Amino acid sequence: MKIAEKLKSAGLDGFLLMLILMVFLAFLWPAPGSSGGTISLKNAANLGISVIFFFYGLRLSRSKLREGLNNGRLHAVVHLSTFIFFPALALLVKPLFAGEENELLWLGVFYLACLPSTVSSAVVMVSIARGNVPAAIFNASVSSLAGVFLTPLLMSLALSSSGKMDYSELGGIVGKLILQVLLPVVVGMSLNKKWGSFAEKNKKRLRQFDQTVILLIVYTAFCDSFARGVFEGFGLMRLLFCLMGMFVLFFAVYGSIRFVCRRLGFNRRDTITATFCGSKKSLVHGTAMSRVLFPGLSSVGIILLPIMLYHALQLMLVSAIARKASKATAEGEE
Repeated sequence: MKIAEKLKSAGLDGFLLMLILMVFLAFLWPAPGSSGGTISLKNAANLGISVIFFFYGLRLSRSKLREGLNNGRLHAVVHLSTFIFFPALALLVKPLFAGEENELLWLGVFYLACLPSTVSSAVVMVSIARGNVPAAIFNASVSSLAGVFLTPLLMSLALSSSGKMDYSELGGIVGKLILQVLLPVVVGMSLNKKWGSFAEKNKKRLRQFDQTVILLIVYTAFCDSFARGVFEGFGLMRLLFCLMGMFVLFFAVYGSIRFVCRRLGFNRRDTITATFCGSKKSLVHGTAMSRVLFPGLSSVGIILLPIMLYHALQLMLVSAIARKASKATAEGEE
């Protein structure tokens, strides 16, 4: 029990362990989730994505959004970091991924950089650190909705240059994301007054459902990759290289946001919100959008690898930072 609590306090919860298990299971038994699999797990995953975002919209209160609206400079810092600074850093490190064998890995890094911020975990961490929670709710929610349009737009830069996507395909991709992601959110929001309390009361079960769908998507993605031998030659050194890169990326963004916040004279609560919301990336959106952005691509497992590694790191690092910030705030109030 004590070991489990220590792992959880370090950000290593059961979900992260299950993610690793799904990759291992896909390696051992790729047939059910591969393109030619007998069980239609991919269709189930696609349906699950829409249900996830419906319940997300159901819990999205417009009053909470309005509460965090009045802080333009904070919102600008978060969204410029999420959709401009992150992709710019990914473009800067592209020369480090020289060679055709590293092209997909860099594409995964750029995909990570183009994703919106997390919602639930960002808000929870801001709350633990005693930051500006209403502003965190606003920024995380707006980031998620904006990502439906901005992520495929940014990804089109990389995909078109590599010959994997033509700009003419962008409208179709955005259309699919609107139907599969944005429309369920809007429908959920429209029912918030009537069913929002139900979603809040059952948020733990809904979170478990979200995680189950993500695990299913990860499993099917890696099934395709293993079944087609995409990871052949992908050694431990490349995995460690990617992991170290995610570590450096997090602190480069986190440190830069802290610097900007100091220059702009942000108070402690707004600085916490800006750094937490601006440095996190959404695994939910990453797995969901991969179904639309990379349809039929057998190497999608490699593309998802950076976001999985970054997700694990951000949970561990931000949870440690949040606890330290909470303690410092409590001591300052005494």
